[in-house]
Amino acid sequence: MDSFPRTVVGGVSLPRMIIGTNWFLGFSHCTDAKDAYIKSVMDRRKIAEVIEVFLKSGVDAIMGLIQRPLLHQAIQDAQERTGRKVIVVSTPQIPTSKDTPARGFDRGAVAKILDEEARLGAVFCMPHTSTTDNLVDRCTREIRHMPELCRMIRERGMIPGLSTHMPESIVYADESGLDVETYISIYNSMGFLMQLEVDWTAQIIAKARKPVMTIKPMAAGQLRPFQGLSFVWSTLRPQDLVTVGTMTPAEAQECVDLSLNILDGRKREIKLQETRSKATVNSVAGGGK
Repeated sequence: MDSFPRTVVGGVSLPRMIIGTNWFLGFSHCTDAKDAYIKSVMDRRKIAEVIEVFLKSGVDAIMGLIQRPLLHQAIQDAQERTGRKVIVVSTPQIPTSKDTPARGFDRGAVAKILDEEARLGAVFCMPHTSTTDNLVDRCTREIRHMPELCRMIRERGMIPGLSTHMPESIVYADESGLDVETYISIYNSMGFLMQLEVDWTAQIIAKARKPVMTIKPMAAGQLRPFQGLSFVWSTLRPQDLVTVGTMTPAEAQECVDLSLNILDGRKREIKLQETRSKATVNSVAGGGK
């Protein structure tokens, strides 16, 4: 079994690449039709086959909605086929309302969600951006009621972190000494879905006190793997991670191989997509007769 470069987060050894799940579950960040297409073609067997490729390459961590039966079942199938345990980075949505900033979370509802997270084997529990970013207070420079939530996560044997689309979350959590071991942050070269310029976000990640799990390196398919992965791997710290989503085993293997080439500083020889319009430069690409 190949070994992908690893780092340590909260005392847990993790591969620097994490399996993304948006392309499994139908979150294309493109169109409703695209979402529907993904859901129509992806099933338990296909998802397990993709996860299996990653596992065989030493990429044994996955991020997403572990409470989705389709994902949980596919993970179990891939583990059985490979004999390798998957490290789950779960991103549950904790309900918030207009009363939450003042009154705090509904502890009963939170306990029920976190109990299920623990039962399903989540190692890292990182409240989704739809929870975290609702509670970011720019006036007080804190994330309201997050210490209580982190405490409840710890009580169930999981490692707390934050999933956020707001760079302020990382800054405020570090300033306040919030009990988290890592952050999820959007990071790609085109600034897709990012609230600050790419260079600003890069600096915030570089100064973060804990490792950062970056997401959307290929801007939900708007960047080619060569462009997207070359950027993130060359600008992140050795302790930071990159989450990569794919729909097929071949795509998964391409992303692993390309990433290893970039990280190892090897010549980036990849099989290129050939079209008729490229016939005049085919020999340059290595396809000439």
